[in-house]
Amino acid sequence: MTGRGVDQVLPYPCAPRIYEPAARSANEYVQLAERANGRILRQVSFEYPWGAALAEIRSAAPVIYLVNLETAITHSEDFLPKGINYRMSPDNAPCLASAGINCCVLANNHVLDWSEAGLIDTLDNLRKLGIQAVGAGTDAVEAASPAIFSADQNRRVIVFAVASVTSGTPENWAAGENRPGLNVLREFSDATALRFARQIMHLKRPEDIVIVSIHWGANWGYFIPQDQVHFAHRLIDEADVAVVFGHSSHHAKRIERYRHRLILYGCGDFLNDYEGISGHEEYRDDLVLLYALDFDTSSGEPQKLELVPFQIRRFQLVRPSLQDVVWLERTLDRESRAFGIAVRLQPSGRLLAECI
Repeated sequence: MTGRGVDQVLPYPCAPRIYEPAARSANEYVQLAERANGRILRQVSFEYPWGAALAEIRSAAPVIYLVNLETAITHSEDFLPKGINYRMSPDNAPCLASAGINCCVLANNHVLDWSEAGLIDTLDNLRKLGIQAVGAGTDAVEAASPAIFSADQNRRVIVFAVASVTSGTPENWAAGENRPGLNVLREFSDATALRFARQIMHLKRPEDIVIVSIHWGANWGYFIPQDQVHFAHRLIDEADVAVVFGHSSHHAKRIERYRHRLILYGCGDFLNDYEGISGHEEYRDDLVLLYALDFDTSSGEPQKLELVPFQIRRFQLVRPSLQDVVWLERTLDRESRAFGIAVRLQPSGRLLAECI
């Protein structure tokens, strides 16, 4: 969520005017963060928000670094009156490339905050940076098309993305035959799962690794609706999906191992401008995770999942205290243990999610 307050401290911010019931300037979010954790410099470097995470990312050198980008990249002033509208300046977009991100999911409930013009700008700006976008497009065909990466000579990583209406994504944001928009998921029915699975299988080769990104559910709470569970299982059953990458919740949620595949029901935010905002402190949304996933080179199955913990302080990712890391360990282990995954703190300071 590199828009709004985060955008304001980067070198070339958008005009700060916003249209929220409780705020009229994006700088109000900077001020909230400063009251909570101290002064934030202005015109920080593009690398600044990533802080301590940069060393981890560069050391891993991933084939694909996938994020859900929950902001438009635009100077458009054509905001939709929906209460919260995220945008970042196109001139600050190199912030994304500086972290090594090479794939952005746009199927979420904020990428159309600044109307179709804002979405078109976002697509264009990511293209200029050489970052693949998935889950949105200039028409329905583009919005439904996956991002494809070469993992080795014979294997590809294929990323599909959908935004469920349960996340607050309006149904009328769906792309049309000649209308820009998102790849919208209207229901978690068996029929919908089977249609989606057929689309995947039409493209998938036996050796390919398929990741399905789903923006679904509420922002807060650990409860996972049974229809989400069933839908994720059907995608694995019918299309051999390797990973269901779920997001929308502002905090991390359950991890499940199902038929040697992974379901991440909610990865939480990785960066936001929520410092100083009260109301959901029990979920510790200031504690965030980088999900580092290795695949078996022969089978293509998810093999090792490590969770690298960070804390957001002054709009930057820093190392958390041991006490905070232990809180994350206990919370995720509690939520995941009944679903085949134990979460354990390693001497490296990372959390290892392993099969029970």
